Amino acid sequence: MKNSNLQHPSKDIIESKGTILSGKTICLCLTGSVAVVSSPIVARELMRLGAEVISVMSKAATELINPALMEWATGNKVITKLTGAVEHIYLAGDRPGAKGKADLILICPATANTISKIACGIDDTPVTTVATTSFGSSIPIVIVPAMHESMYKHPILQENETKLKECGIDILVPRITEGKAKIARIDDIIDRVIDILVSKKDLDGKKVLITAGPTREAIDSVRFVSNKSSGKMGVEIAKEAAARGAEVLLIAGKCNVKLPEYIETIHVVSTDDFIKAVKDEISYKNYDLFISAAAISDYKPIECIEGKISSDNIEEIHLNMKLTPKIINVARKKDYNLFIVAFKAETNVSRTELINRAYNRLVKSEVDLIVANDIGRDDIGFASKHNEVYIIDKKKHITHVERNTKRYIASKILDVALEVYKAKEIKH
Repeated sequence: MKNSNLQHPSKDIIESKGTILSGKTICLCLTGSVAVVSSPIVARELMRLGAEVISVMSKAATELINPALMEWATGNKVITKLTGAVEHIYLAGDRPGAKGKADLILICPATANTISKIACGIDDTPVTTVATTSFGSSIPIVIVPAMHESMYKHPILQENETKLKECGIDILVPRITEGKAKIARIDDIIDRVIDILVSKKDLDGKKVLITAGPTREAIDSVRFVSNKSSGKMGVEIAKEAAARGAEVLLIAGKCNVKLPEYIETIHVVSTDDFIKAVKDEISYKNYDLFISAAAISDYKPIECIEGKISSDNIEEIHLNMKLTPKIINVARKKDYNLFIVAFKAETNVSRTELINRAYNRLVKSEVDLIVANDIGRDDIGFASKHNEVYIIDKKKHITHVERNTKRYIASKILDVALEVYKAKEIKH
């Protein structure tokens, strides 16, 4: 006898990484590519952000992995054939008094066969029928191709992809490697889902310059002084700004996180590199916002020794350091009207002291907003996927964003920045 009090084990992971997709239902469609082995991982990453996932599998997909695996991964029964229950209408169709249950159709992986069938309106699998149904109900569709490279280059397939894009379908570019068009990185797939389902388009037409990651200041030709910044906070802000429609340029140091391939990026190393890149960009382009999230070194060695210092002959190194320019000060001098968001990191200070130090920096550097956080805490420090911040404006109004994922924090930073930016525009 079935115990109704038992909870499916997959439910334990829901919202374990945040709530940004809470209340959303993703219809995850699987087709006959060997990349289908990644589908359970995609499903569970969506669930960790709060989404409910319902799987639909073509017959070819079921020959590669057992539907029981997707039921285990999602906690929901898997649709492998359409019955009198009209599952495609339940998921993706309009019906009297109700919309389809799914908020988004994610076809991952998608074979050349399935892509071309959808483009030609052929419905002979549960996946293609769900896709066709969603066209009629305007549910967004994201297709993630996976196949051999030679198949992906087929001119008819390329025509069919173009046709689908013109119909408003998102197609993620595959990674071409080892003679194969492999599915996009899982992080990029999740980001695209978030972009469509969550992000507002309130930065459409805005140009946003963002810095991220640490600097490296050379001691000799092989050694350097750096910090523990991973770059994740700045990268998440760049992703969120791009999702909201902004034209984003990311200036990134040696980050420990993967940089999104769809965002234009300038790669730099030292403080001087960051400053030059920022000055050049502000000089030649009219940016609306500059968000300085990089962890720029406060000090750097006065001189860099040529070659490698030999440990055979030298027992002690006395390193003379000098103060580096504040990148936000440089940006302000370059453009007095530029809207600047600065960051202030402190360690193990009280809330009051953290806010006061950040506000003093805001006033001194004449920036519009400053984001303060305590990097001394293990649960929100540099290496953490989470953060907790205080966003402070010129009037010392404080927005406290409690501990959450850095993507969520990024969305709140941009919310406040845009509100203050618009008020500043009206004033001028």
